[in-house]
Amino acid sequence: MIGLQAKTARVVRDKKEVDILIEEVQVGNIIRVRPGEKIPVDGVIIEGDSSVDESMVTGESIPVDKTKGDTIIGATMNKSGTFLYKATKVGKDTMLAQIIKLVEEAQGSKAPVQRLADIISSYFVPIVIMLAIGTFVVWYIFGPSPSFLFAMLNMVAVLIIACPCAMGLATPTAIMVGTGLGANNGILIKDAEALELAHKVNTIIFDKTGTLTKGKPEVTDIISVNKLKENGILKFAAAIEKGSEHSLAEAIVKAAESKQLVVSAVEGFRAIAGHGVEGIIHGDKIILGNRRFMNRERVSMASVSEQISLLENSGKTVMMLAIDSKLEGLIAVADTIKENADEAISLLQKMRINVFMITGDNKRTAFAIAKQVGIKKENVLAEVLPQEKEKNVKKLQSTNYKLKPGLVGFVGDGINDAPALAAADVGIAMGSGTDVAIEVADIILINKDLRSVAKAINLSKKTMKTIKLNLFWAFGYNVILIPVAMGVLYPFAKILLNPIFASFAMAMSSISVVTNSLLLKRVKI
Repeated sequence: MIGLQAKTARVVRDKKEVDILIEEVQVGNIIRVRPGEKIPVDGVIIEGDSSVDESMVTGESIPVDKTKGDTIIGATMNKSGTFLYKATKVGKDTMLAQIIKLVEEAQGSKAPVQRLADIISSYFVPIVIMLAIGTFVVWYIFGPSPSFLFAMLNMVAVLIIACPCAMGLATPTAIMVGTGLGANNGILIKDAEALELAHKVNTIIFDKTGTLTKGKPEVTDIISVNKLKENGILKFAAAIEKGSEHSLAEAIVKAAESKQLVVSAVEGFRAIAGHGVEGIIHGDKIILGNRRFMNRERVSMASVSEQISLLENSGKTVMMLAIDSKLEGLIAVADTIKENADEAISLLQKMRINVFMITGDNKRTAFAIAKQVGIKKENVLAEVLPQEKEKNVKKLQSTNYKLKPGLVGFVGDGINDAPALAAADVGIAMGSGTDVAIEVADIILINKDLRSVAKAINLSKKTMKTIKLNLFWAFGYNVILIPVAMGVLYPFAKILLNPIFASFAMAMSSISVVTNSLLLKRVKI
């Protein structure tokens, strides 16, 4: 994770800009950041303004406008604009260093699962040895002549019939088939522990940005206010935004390109930080921006104020297009939900799993997304920072363990999700996620389909059912045949179990366990 930070910083010394290694940056240094560069360390802007992509930390997909006096976070990306800032936190004190520390602590605190087969075997083997010795002694003292031969054959039969091969194969064969079945369905299970734990999950927390949503803003609504039609509004907006580096501009330009609209050339383009953009097209002054920009340019929005509020309450960012100080249309941009996200949540809820959503985004946007996918409002955790994500996971874990036995799963894809993924009982990462999230997670959804979360839990249930059936058969076989091998039927029916037949029965037990495990391949998840 430490590789995510910038390698160097451009520090201002004696009115000159000098590139130095990130390790040499000290608190109080003045640092210059240019467009497209990573911010080296945490600090406060002292000159200039820009738009910064903080999705790594906050989870908010839309870049945040920053100006003098605003706090910025190291390792986040400067999208547009050049600024100077004063370093306030370096080294182990930065936000990224704190995230790394949280991940390491969470990974180190995970308790290993005690395997059922190991527990049974730890008692079973000593008992069998004692029974074998007891068999030899009883047959040697009380058995018919030749007593030593009878004692030796029966003791050997007990040891052969009780050989815990089937018990040893019960778990690994089912795990092997289960993980293979998962891989065939686009679910990569990194270890057996995750497969054993997943079926116990009764609470799942989904990250919003990049997990439930696509993580990239898209144009969702174009509303005509005056004579200009929807395509005309988009055409003007794309023309003027083509010169902008803001991510919202990229969404508008892409929307125009998808409709194959030909945009006009713009003269006198100017971007006003925190407001919008303006320029001249065919002699008309075009402005595109937020409410503040419209108010500054004295553009009336009275006729559409309700529509704007409705769109904003749906978690969308609304931009107004005005031509020569007259409002022509509205363009709404939002991070849209992924395909099958609502179906995935519904599947989990039908399995009686409590579903939460967690995000660093604002409450208004969070509630809007939650409503679209079917998550209860009271299960939405908004405006949460990375270290708080981990705390929320631990809080739900403590509640779960006390009220009703059950584990907490976390589904995420970003660097900011890493501490929570590591802290959760079962961490699930999207295959399209960051390397850090994939490294920390227990299960990876290679197919990028959120419905696979429910499939992974179902697979865990089916696999554990197979393991328990295997163990029941292996243990039951021993319980039934060990007394026969000891010779309990001899006084009544003169029946003894020959060691050769004992070997055959032991082999058949192992074959039955392997066959039962292979039947798992036919299961639909």
